[in-house]
Amino acid sequence: MSPELLIFAGAGAVTLIAFTALILVPAIGSFARGWEKVTAGFLSLIVLVGLVGLGIAIGATIVYFWPDISQLFD
Repeated sequence: MSPELLIFAGAGAVTLIAFTALILVPAIGSFARGWEKVTAGFLSLIVLVGLVGLGIAIGATIVYFWPDISQLFD
């Protein structure tokens, strides 16, 4: 395995652990009925998808504008 793959896998694992501990568990624990817990879990997954999409958009923007960004530090 390449070091980059291990770094990305580790970052993904840390992200999922943080999402579970900071968003999913409190959202599910806030409700008593089963359907409320399922709905809270589903909405939390929508938040996760939004955060991942935002991260991809920011990363793609940095990659696209990298020649301009790198000239600022020359």
